[in-house]
Amino acid sequence: MKVTGLKEIEKALADLPRSTSKGVARRVMKKELQPVADMANALWPGADDDVFQVTHKVSRSQPQPPSGRSVVNMVVGAPSGRDGKPHAHLLEWGTGPRYHESGKYTGSVSPQPMLTPAWDATKDKVLRGLAERFREEIAKTVARRAKRAARR
Repeated sequence: MKVTGLKEIEKALADLPRSTSKGVARRVMKKELQPVADMANALWPGADDDVFQVTHKVSRSQPQPPSGRSVVNMVVGAPSGRDGKPHAHLLEWGTGPRYHESGKYTGSVSPQPMLTPAWDATKDKVLRGLAERFREEIAKTVARRAKRAARR
């Protein structure tokens, strides 16, 4: 797959203040990744739950994405914590045989992929849509900033 126009988008984002460009990037990625989360939620065995979300937060127990002053990360996943489903990864990839310390066998879980098929089905559309949505969001942001500057 070929994605074009990313250099121009990167330059346009660099022309904005860093906090503004990070906000633009988060909004764009959240909108474009939402179909992945929606499809994964539809595949979740408890169909009444919206388990998967698009967020920039990753729990401390998960591998941390690259970070930096100008890096923006968004992930589609099942948040842990009070309302989260911390066992979603066990259903996604399954487990091998599990045993207690005493040796008691507690079973295994067969894989029931949700995120992988959701990503595979939507990734082409997501990647194509990112460039267009970035252009739209940057144009809106520049127009808002110009309007605000003209009022001063």
